[in-house]
Amino acid sequence: MEFDPQAIRAFEHASWQRVAARYGGTFAAATREFVAALLDAANVGAQTRVLDVCCGPGYAAGAAAARGATAAGVDFSPAMLEVARAAHPRVAFSHGDAEALPWPDGSFDAVVSNFGVHHLPHPQVALAQAGRVLEPGGRLAFTVWARPDRNIAWRLLFDAVRRHGNADAAKTPPPGGSINSEDDCRAALAQAGFRDIDARLVEQSWPVGSAHDLVAAFRNGTARTAALIDAQDPAALPAIEAHMAEHAEIYRQGDDLRVPIAAVLAWGRKA
Repeated sequence: MEFDPQAIRAFEHASWQRVAARYGGTFAAATREFVAALLDAANVGAQTRVLDVCCGPGYAAGAAAARGATAAGVDFSPAMLEVARAAHPRVAFSHGDAEALPWPDGSFDAVVSNFGVHHLPHPQVALAQAGRVLEPGGRLAFTVWARPDRNIAWRLLFDAVRRHGNADAAKTPPPGGSINSEDDCRAALAQAGFRDIDARLVEQSWPVGSAHDLVAAFRNGTARTAALIDAQDPAALPAIEAHMAEHAEIYRQGDDLRVPIAAVLAWGRKA
């Protein structure tokens, strides 16, 4: 399928509008695990002026405010912003485009993005915009999901779909770029003009009750992965879930599965 930035934007916008109300009770249990490390990488503390780009429900911005930072957030989904404003009244949330941030140059000491950059049509443009709104010496940090071969939660699903469903069923627009390894992230930051760049793999565990809950979380908290699940023949879903349940059982701890998940955390400093 041909790369079409507007198709990507429309697909992502519709996805996040759809899941906003359910995200907090499902997929947020995965993404929240990485917020503290993200803020640490950006040196966010008391009185830091920090912008949370692609803020979604505002978890990173809210956590920054809890550290005493002056936090702002921006997202293109009105439904997500409604959730964020209700949950984090101390944070100034704005409707806007990560590729055209509505702030003057040098407005922030830190910019963070928790699993937002890889959803954009032009990730490189967004990183350059983050650099523009940073003051000299300010830090950018972002997270992206690691590849499925390094990420067991996704591997459980994709293996089950290949075995019992159709891995090519979702006709989603191709992503704007491949940023799912440490080298990818370092290269993207260097191209955007950042210095003192680094990236590392961060491993956490995702508590879910069952394989059924894992599938529900993917459906209610992702874009392309949700589209893949929704495109499956409904008759195949029980076999997909059963395959996932069988292979996930080794991660059970008491009443929950603690499914390993991995993200790449990357950071750099504006020259």
